[in-house]
Parts: sequence; structure tokens; C-alpha cells
Amino acid sequence: MAFGWRMHGDGRGLTPGEVVKPDERLSWPRMVGFGAQHVIAMFGATFVFPLIMGLNANVAIMMSGVATILFLLIVQGKIPSYLGTSASFVGGVVAIRAAGGDSGTVTGAILVAGVVLALCGVAVHYLGVGAINRIFPPVVTGAVVMLIGFGLAYVVADVYWPQDPWIALITMIVTGVILVAFKGFAGRIGILLGLVAGFVLSWVADKVFGNITAFNAGAGKVDTHPRVSFQGVQDATWFGWPDLHAPSFTVSAIVLVLPAVIALIAENIGHVKAVGEMTGTDVDPYMGRAVFADGVGTALASAVGGSPTTTYAENIGVMAATRVYSTAAYYIAAVVAILFGFMPKFGALVAATPGGVLGGITVILYGMIGLLGAKIWIENRVDFADPVNMVPIGAGIILAIGPVAHQITGTFSLAGIALGTIVVLGGYHLLRAISWRRRPGSGEAAAVAEGSETRA
Repeated sequence: MAFGWRMHGDGRGLTPGEVVKPDERLSWPRMVGFGAQHVIAMFGATFVFPLIMGLNANVAIMMSGVATILFLLIVQGKIPSYLGTSASFVGGVVAIRAAGGDSGTVTGAILVAGVVLALCGVAVHYLGVGAINRIFPPVVTGAVVMLIGFGLAYVVADVYWPQDPWIALITMIVTGVILVAFKGFAGRIGILLGLVAGFVLSWVADKVFGNITAFNAGAGKVDTHPRVSFQGVQDATWFGWPDLHAPSFTVSAIVLVLPAVIALIAENIGHVKAVGEMTGTDVDPYMGRAVFADGVGTALASAVGGSPTTTYAENIGVMAATRVYSTAAYYIAAVVAILFGFMPKFGALVAATPGGVLGGITVILYGMIGLLGAKIWIENRVDFADPVNMVPIGAGIILAIGPVAHQITGTFSLAGIALGTIVVLGGYHLLRAISWRRRPGSGEAAAVAEGSETRA
């Protein structure tokens, strides 16, 4: 089922205990309202992460709508979800740009990762979720999610925070207060509200204190400049075609973003299971389709200069709060997002966000991403008394946080998140194989034990 929703009841509302199922809807005016809520819920992170990755916000928003429609079609309307910009690629993208890569190199690497994710979706569909879990058990996926978040600490320290330390500190505090103090819808868009607060505060600081003398990311040096400049907004038109660009492909850049695929598999499976529990449906037959659809969405978006996609917990929260799981709301949200892509002034306003504000926002975002890895460990009761778990995980996280660089050839090196992921994944399976061989009852150890019992 992709279209043709049944009317739920009289289409006006819900009685206690009722839900609007994915193939149902309320009246269209009400569905437009629910669709608008989904736009607001995905809005913050969907344009914050492209901004952090140096990608065009208009293209990112537009392609998130396209990817969402594609996702709903591929899963045959069984899994209501919105595909917004993924945070998992931020670390790899930062590393690519630090090495001199441009937006074409970034999107080319993400496109390949999207294709790999789509292939993983095909594997999940035909082999089952268990096959993925054997390769990426919770101890590994948790570690990869953690090192992706914590591996970005140097970006906050070296890039964003120095641009305006006081604005960064205040933005961080305001955002944290909003996230904690407001439990409803406002809390779910706390990152967006914190960013807006920091933006306004920066503008007020310019009026009260004048220009700031600090590191200017645009100029690449310390100079005196305004915190907020609306020149780009003034120059941009209200309506126009977004700034698309073609990808380019570099092996070293591709290696840097591939670890994000592991995080996306874990993220998608977790989100789809959550939706299944809320809707009371068996989503396992569609798990592979969901991962495949996300991979296709990521590849398609990056092919034209957009950002990587993923299913969004923010929108799942909206569904939980409203008890409206209709995919009609997501189609409406997707269309609105596509229309936003054709508003250059919107993209210019996003690009005007001060670096200090991003410092306050990213320190929370990166920390939250990192701690999601710990959440995976806790939920799956990972035993860190076992050195098979502790040794490779600890080593990989330290390599990512460093970030430590390891030169492979004269022109190719592994560093930070990419290096840490390889150590976590390869180290875990290597040590697990060694540990398995040394256990009584397996391999040579079993033969020795059996021989000893015979002699006795």
C-alpha cells in the first residue's frame, strides 16, 4: 500500500486508546497539520548537519523530502518514517575537508557509502537481521556510534568554540535547559530552538558590543568581524533552483565515511523496531527494505549535492505523542520539504549561522551521539569484564578521539573514526576467534581436553 488511505472513524479525532494506522488518515486539513508537525520536528537536525558538513541546506532539505517519498514507496507504506540528514557522516566529512577535500569529494564518498548501505539492506532482506547482528554485534555497533560522536570532540575545540567562546557557552546552556525543561514537542525540537536563541543572541551582541576579534572560519585567520552577516540573505532570491553539484570519487575519502554505514544499520533497525512496537505490527519482513531504502535515499541525495539520510527519532516521537501513524502525514511533510529547497533565501539564512552558535550546538549533539553508543551497550548488557570486548573497543575509541593518524602509503592514511572503526571491528572478531579456539570444547583445546580425560 502506497496511496489510498482509509478514513479513520469520522476523520475528526481519536478516542482514548485509538491510533491512526499507517494506511488510515483523518480529514485532509488535519493531516496537513500533522504533516507540518513532522516538518518542524525534522527541520532542526536536517539543516544543522548539512551546515556542519559544509553542504547546501536547500539541497539537503529538498532531497530529504525526495528520499522520504522513495522510502515510503519501497517499504510499501508499512513503516511510517521521515528520512532527514544523518549525523553519522559528520566525522568522516570533517576529516575529508581537513585533508583538503571539497563538497564534490564529500558527496562522492557519501554516495558510495549509500550504495554499500543499500547492499546491506539487500543482505538483511534475504539473510535476515541475524546475519547483520553476527557481523555487527551490539558491542561493535555501540562502539562505532560512540566513536563517531566522541571522535568529533576536536572539531568543537579547534573549529567552532574558538570563534566565540561566550556565545558558544551560553548557546550550550540554553539548549540544554530547553531539552530538559520541556518534555513535549518543544523539547523534541530543542536543538533548533537553542540554535535560534544563539543566533538572536549573536545579533544582539553585535548591536551592543560591536564586532568580535576572534578566529574567522571563513577567512581562516583571526580578524575583526561581525558575528552575524545578512549580506548573503539580502543577495539571495526568494525562489530559485538549488545549487546542485556532481560528486567526485577519492578512495581515501570513501574509507573515511564507510564506518558510518555500521551506525546507520544499527540506527535504522532500532528505529524500525520502535515503529513496529508502536503500531503493533510485525516489521521484520520490511527491515531489509527499510535499510535498502535509506541507502538508496543517501546515494540519490548525495548524487546531486545533498546530504546523507536516515530515519528520524524526532518524527517517531511526534507519532508517539499524537498516536497518528498515517503515512499520509509523511507524504505531506516531504512535499513541504521539497518546496523549501527552492527558496535560496532560506539556505542563505542557514549559512549565516555564527560559528560560536554551532560550537554550543555541536558540543551537545556530538556528546549525545557518543552516549547513544553507551545506551546500546546497556540495553544489550555488554560484558566489559571480558577482554574480547574491552580491549578492541577501548583501543578503537581512543584512536578516534585522538584523532590518531596512521600512514599506510605515501599518499594514503587512516585516521580518527575510520581507523578506530577498523580496530573495533577487526580487533573484536580476531580476539573472539582466538578466544573461541582456546575454550575447552572447541578446536585443539577440545582435543587436548578429550585426550586428558581418556588418559585419566
